[in-house]
Amino acid sequence: MRVLGIETSCDETAAAVVAVDDAAGARPRGRILSDVVHTQTAVHAKFGGVVPELASRDHLQRGLPVLDEALRAAAVDLHDLDGIAVTKGPGLVGALLVGVQMAKSLSAATGLPLAAVNHLEGHLLAVLLDETAPSPPWLALIVSGGHTSLYDVREVGRYRCLGHTLDDAAGEAFDKVAKLLGLPYPGGAQIDRLARDGDPRAIAFPRGLSKRPREEFDFSFSGLKTSVLHHLRERGGIPQGQELSDLCASFQEAVCDALTLRAVRAARASRLSTLVVCGGVAANSRLRSLARERCAAEGIAVHLPAPRLCTDNGAMIALAGAVRLARGERAPADLGADPGWRL
Repeated sequence: MRVLGIETSCDETAAAVVAVDDAAGARPRGRILSDVVHTQTAVHAKFGGVVPELASRDHLQRGLPVLDEALRAAAVDLHDLDGIAVTKGPGLVGALLVGVQMAKSLSAATGLPLAAVNHLEGHLLAVLLDETAPSPPWLALIVSGGHTSLYDVREVGRYRCLGHTLDDAAGEAFDKVAKLLGLPYPGGAQIDRLARDGDPRAIAFPRGLSKRPREEFDFSFSGLKTSVLHHLRERGGIPQGQELSDLCASFQEAVCDALTLRAVRAARASRLSTLVVCGGVAANSRLRSLARERCAAEGIAVHLPAPRLCTDNGAMIALAGAVRLARGERAPADLGADPGWRL
């Protein structure tokens, strides 16, 4: 099954063509024929974060060129496809609507079946695009700018949320702290870079909800962000040189420690022997290394998708859409965006 995936939930305009084997089976496997992503970093950098209206306008300008490039790179025509998949939500409503309207128009013009995909399911299944993809069940840690959640993935299409952030998502905390430090947007990558030369034990930043019972798996990062703010005020401004690297390393360690600690606990409590870390923050070097360390110590297999599959992309939407189409699901002609769509 060859499916075109369209993703416009936030600040990436993405389209991909994926060939999916056994899409209705227990372990679908995807082969990427093309994967085109236009990032809006330059558009939002001057504001230090994503401006929804500007994101929507950029999607309108970039949508069709990105789609054309994805089809050319895959060496296919629309009529060579078996279906179209598009992100319905969650995300920014204006941005989502651009992708949804584009996908609906293509479906109406070609007669190709259309699948509506939850953005989080795309992240959960992105690992199936890796050559060494695991078979369900697994525990998934989704970590991105808008989401931080733990999901029990018993089988493809069957998910149970075990915990989620009660305030800021991990990626949001990275970006906000980077802004406090005067670092350019997007801040997560800047903190990761500076932290490599820093001491993660230099500053004892708090771990949110550390006093909660061990069987609870929610997250909180707003207190950590506030702690960084107080630290900067106490020292009289933004540090430079080694002090800045130490601060970045200490902050990053606090985030990654909380994420991996709860993920491993949740895996053990759910009797799951595999952990999948996904979402944009899964590209963070310290999160990847600490996840490997903790999982190795607990005898848990860990799968970390390639960094390009962690960030928003059309390939993960195509694969998730193929699963939906193979099971007979079809999006209605009046499909709309759902910015708060829960998985």
